[in-house]
Amino acid sequence: MGTVLGAMRNVRWHELQHAYGSASQVPGVLSRIAWGDAPSSDEALNDLERWIGTPPVFDSTAATVPFLWELAATDTVRDRAGVLDLLATILAAGNPEHPAWTRAAHEAVAEGRGTAVRLAGAVPDARGARRTSGSPDTPESGGPAPAQALRTAAARLLAAIDGHRCPACPAPPPDSDADADAA
Repeated sequence: MGTVLGAMRNVRWHELQHAYGSASQVPGVLSRIAWGDAPSSDEALNDLERWIGTPPVFDSTAATVPFLWELAATDTVRDRAGVLDLLATILAAGNPEHPAWTRAAHEAVAEGRGTAVRLAGAVPDARGARRTSGSPDTPESGGPAPAQALRTAAARLLAAIDGHRCPACPAPPPDSDADADAA
């Protein structure tokens, strides 16, 4: 597996649940998103959305989110914008019967805010591709559209994180910068 998704082996997936039962298949699906060809990767992302991202969230959702952030930050992943969209879906989802699962999933999404900031601010070079080594956002892979889709999805997710409010999540602390400005 290499270093990408290497920590998946530390999660007891067989003890977690998703919408259709045991989450023991989640590592394989994450691997298909990371290394699969386009059809396999797309199918895996759709499967994962149905399993963990559709309302309600499950105990496996929070365990999966850090790996989704890892995939979103990995240049070789084919649909990084789709991964960010799944994170936004998770942030919007909840489970009224299990508020702790909802809170854990939402907190896991919010913990990746720094990655969203970095991806939203990715600066295109003269060809419109991202300035990163090994980036798949090249003219051969569809040109600037994937890079723009990534920046747009990251900006949308960032706005969702910053504006997130739900009954399961604690209210954010008062903005100390705003308090200092008011004084």
